[in-house]
Amino acid sequence: MKTLLKIVGGLVILLVVVVACGYGYLMFAFPKVPPPTAFKIEATPERLERGKYLNDHVVGCTTCHTKRDWTKFSGPVIADRLGAGGEAFNLGPAGQAYSMNITPAAIGDWTDGELLRAVTQGVSKDGSPLFPLMPYPHFGAMDEEDVHAVLAYIRTLKAIENTPPPSKFNFPLNLIVRTIPAPNTFGKRPSPDDKVAYGKYLTSAALCSDCHTPIDDQGTPLPNMDFAGGQEFVETGYRVRAANITPDANTGIGSWTEQQFVDKFKGFENPTNATLAEHERANNTVMPITAYAGMTREDLSAIYAYLRTLKPVTSRIERFPDAK
Repeated sequence: MKTLLKIVGGLVILLVVVVACGYGYLMFAFPKVPPPTAFKIEATPERLERGKYLNDHVVGCTTCHTKRDWTKFSGPVIADRLGAGGEAFNLGPAGQAYSMNITPAAIGDWTDGELLRAVTQGVSKDGSPLFPLMPYPHFGAMDEEDVHAVLAYIRTLKAIENTPPPSKFNFPLNLIVRTIPAPNTFGKRPSPDDKVAYGKYLTSAALCSDCHTPIDDQGTPLPNMDFAGGQEFVETGYRVRAANITPDANTGIGSWTEQQFVDKFKGFENPTNATLAEHERANNTVMPITAYAGMTREDLSAIYAYLRTLKPVTSRIERFPDAK
């Protein structure tokens, strides 16, 4: 019996040592990205104009990093809190995330290299990993000049003192998140003359697939369901499901003309900002369509052209299941 207890005790100790070593390696070796580069982004008028357009109407940095008013259609950002962070994202059993403050009050001491590494490789100034709800895999594949333009614009935000709650990730996501950041390879912004390629670039930058592709309980996109809709959100206080935007004629946008697609967005370019009645809130959308409406008709047309090249997926979505 004593021999058996010694063997069991030895195995327990060995297991503890192995786990401790694995944990130590994970904490020490990850995230595996290079140090931030040393450079300065020149804030030219042209760069600031491009950065504001991309931020306000395409990539939406301040859309996520600002609390949104869900009593209004499509949850517009609260203007006097622009960039101050604190918007909550419920990850279900995986945890709770909060957007950080990206005004100069919080990132004023970050170098441009540290900012660039954070938004394209997913590692914060202090070396900690960022959860890819901050979509650095998308931004890391953008044209580097476009990313520089956005960062130059973000530097111009009004400084707002605010410390959002820390994001909390449950096991094992709290460990897995360390392995996700990776070195990036910048892409090139295609010419608008290549409408489909340019539309694909904008679709990726605008994160359309992140919301319009259904995921499983682990947050993994379902196979063969790209852009087919169905992902559920509760930020409005009611359940809202993303639409199918594949070119399926019956359940997607296959029957839409380019004009109808563009006009769908442009119709919200000048929102009324009216407070929604309770029954209207059940039909509200988490999609910041009032922000996307500011895209040029040419850019929206390019996105439509790219979406038309996708594989049609039959997926009928009940968009607002809580609406009566």
